[in-house]
Amino acid sequence: MDARIALEGGIENLGGASFERLRDAFGGDRHETWRRCSLAALYSGSEHDDLTGILRRDRDFRISIVEHDGMIALDLENAPAAAFSGGRLVRNVRKNLFAVLRDLAYAHAAGLWGNGRRLKSSTAATEAVFRMLRNSRLVDTDPTPGLAVCWGGHALDRSEYEYARTVGQSLGMRKLDVCTGGGSGAMQGATEGALLGHARQRMEGARLVGVVEPTIMVADAPNPFVRELVIMPDVEKRLEAFVRLAQGIVIFPGGVGTAEELLYILSILLRPGNEAVELPLIVTGPANSEVWLRRMHAFIGATLGPAAQQRYSVVIDDPQAVAERLASPTARTGQTGADADAKPAFNRRIEIPYELQQPFEATHESMAALELHRDQPVEWLAIELRRVFSGIGTGNVREAGLRRIRTRGPFELNGEREVLVALDSLLADFADQRRMASHDPAGYVPCYRIAV
Repeated sequence: MDARIALEGGIENLGGASFERLRDAFGGDRHETWRRCSLAALYSGSEHDDLTGILRRDRDFRISIVEHDGMIALDLENAPAAAFSGGRLVRNVRKNLFAVLRDLAYAHAAGLWGNGRRLKSSTAATEAVFRMLRNSRLVDTDPTPGLAVCWGGHALDRSEYEYARTVGQSLGMRKLDVCTGGGSGAMQGATEGALLGHARQRMEGARLVGVVEPTIMVADAPNPFVRELVIMPDVEKRLEAFVRLAQGIVIFPGGVGTAEELLYILSILLRPGNEAVELPLIVTGPANSEVWLRRMHAFIGATLGPAAQQRYSVVIDDPQAVAERLASPTARTGQTGADADAKPAFNRRIEIPYELQQPFEATHESMAALELHRDQPVEWLAIELRRVFSGIGTGNVREAGLRRIRTRGPFELNGEREVLVALDSLLADFADQRRMASHDPAGYVPCYRIAV
């Protein structure tokens, strides 16, 4: 379908950006990223599970910025019919479409768009994340309680989805807002459940947040329950946004993306200077996910040791316990005592190392150079393991990674034998449980080779 969509609220919703500046922001190579993210937004809430195939199929979709009656508008050509109802763009789809425009335009103006951008200091990186969230109005001038952040996989069985939904409802019943990666699977289950919990409590102004970045968004469209969508410019700023916003973090079963998220937060909590941080971290699932939970816990023990295992709780089949832990008075974005009463919406007290804030580009050279051995500080091994899972995720589903694997074959991983054996076993479990994303109809073909 073709349509012209005016921006509700006018240009102030884009930080006052002029028509000319917006046209410049989405010129050249950036236009294709914007087009693809916009198409993903138009599929928000759809039942399609192969968004990458849809993006290839809808090559004739066009989007452009125009001036209309003194306002900024978007011209859509060959947009998917699923985005419309009664000839009008579905309201949530429309909101997501303009979130893409708002966030990518801001990231360009701030010099943040693109993985090649390296900020000069950790403080500068954190400030960039804060400004992105403030521009999206997720963080405003009034202090508000932190969000219950929920991470988890896309490929779940029905019982795992229902469990995430029940946890989300338990959080909502305790009047907690929920923030997820915005996509399908556990993220959708937790958000749907929170919506139900909020409704039962008749909550006004409840927040259901999805935080994505361009390569993730074009692989998994936003689910229909997200009410506030934020598009960060890269994976690392997205992950930092979760941590800075979190009152506590819940991790459901998943694959390499979920393992990456767990290793990311552990590399922060294990850092000297963060010992006193009270940030609830719970790894949980239903009874039939006990094998996944115990094997993930065993992997952390084999690689990072007991100190890392003590930084999180494993909860099996108990949604109420998860919600009670996150709703406790001390669960206030890493703070304790008198500071907990301030309930800041953006926590600057947690120290995040500069190395975690810099975009990691998964190439054959960077993956082979990872230092996968225990003869280093445990937080540094956690950073390197996080990069392993990030790189495998890139090789599994992201266009640049798929292209590199087709051209040069699998990534090769080297290191200490005990670490590699634990890694190989965990990844094999993911594949056996069909938690590895794959576009090969014949089944998952590893994009990595472990030199054990």
